Amino acid sequence: MDKLELGHKQKCNLAKSVLVAMSGGVDSSVAALLLQQKGFNISGAYMKNWTQDSGIGTCPWESDQRDARMVAARLNIPFYTFDFEDEYREKVVEYMIAGYKMGVTPNPDTMCNKEIKFKLFLEKAVRLGFDYIATGHYAKIRESRSSGSKVVNRANRQMRYRLLCAKDKNKDQSYFLYSLTQKQLRYCFFPIGEYNKKQIRDIAKKNQLITAYKKDSQGICFIGEIDLTTFLRERIKDKIGKIVTQDGQVIGNHKGAHLYTIGQRRGICVSDAMPYYVVDKNIKTNTLIVGSKDDPGLQANKCYVVDINWINGVGYRMPLRCQAKIRYRQEMQDVDVQTGDNATCEVIFDTPQRAITPGQAIVFYKAAEMLGGGTIRGEL
Repeated sequence: MDKLELGHKQKCNLAKSVLVAMSGGVDSSVAALLLQQKGFNISGAYMKNWTQDSGIGTCPWESDQRDARMVAARLNIPFYTFDFEDEYREKVVEYMIAGYKMGVTPNPDTMCNKEIKFKLFLEKAVRLGFDYIATGHYAKIRESRSSGSKVVNRANRQMRYRLLCAKDKNKDQSYFLYSLTQKQLRYCFFPIGEYNKKQIRDIAKKNQLITAYKKDSQGICFIGEIDLTTFLRERIKDKIGKIVTQDGQVIGNHKGAHLYTIGQRRGICVSDAMPYYVVDKNIKTNTLIVGSKDDPGLQANKCYVVDINWINGVGYRMPLRCQAKIRYRQEMQDVDVQTGDNATCEVIFDTPQRAITPGQAIVFYKAAEMLGGGTIRGEL
């Protein structure tokens, strides 16, 4: 399959230039290839965001950069390397550490998209004279005129951009893109959104790209497959605290309540045959509250959401009936978004949800369209 469905910007001058964020993986490699085949003037760029190797996991930036460079050579396109390590440390890593210190479970991948890929990288591309950027995200962009809008002037970029789920529902990454704005979306291409993963690998094999057989990264964005607990313990001092049951019985000790997330099973070391799960935690007293897998404390039918970004740039009239996901791989859940001011809201779930986790993202959808999202503050 060699058809590229760009969705938006179909009528653009194909001599326009695009800077493709090439991570060294197969998805961004094929994104560059597809745009080149479509007639755009392509260049590739690798973002060097993290080079530290503390022995707690693999930091593969050198091999990833090499692979990205070899793909660029295969495509015969210019290749850049941008050093964003200081900015990544400040905006993503420190954000993550600060979140864990406060007792929440932050999402570094969404922050990387917000602060690095679609801010710093985009700004760099514009300064270098590129017309657009592209990434290997599984998502789609469509242009549309909002209801009630007057004549849309394409020349001054007044078109409304919609962010849609990818064709490959198993790989769809719209969940991580909820922070994007209309201003950013008008500069973006997601070339692989109309393909499934097998098709992407087949295209890479057919065109003899070195990344065709490369395993997908499963680690934290641009850090790699690290042991997160060890990573945090190197940066946040251990603080011994009590593990207690819902009725207050002390059953063990832990090395810091900040190291645990709601619903977690792994790492709760107690001398009991029953498996325990984190039901709640108190950062002030450094106490971990645990229960069984089916503990009622792990279920909730509402949550409070802050720092909401709506993709359409203006928000929606409340109450809003839609679907939502509180984690990346979750099935869509029917919800009512209420009592909001388009920056904060209360979300009511039709079905009680397990382990609603403060600090994580909740993302809203209408069918295949991603409406926006925000940060879960906690259960009400």
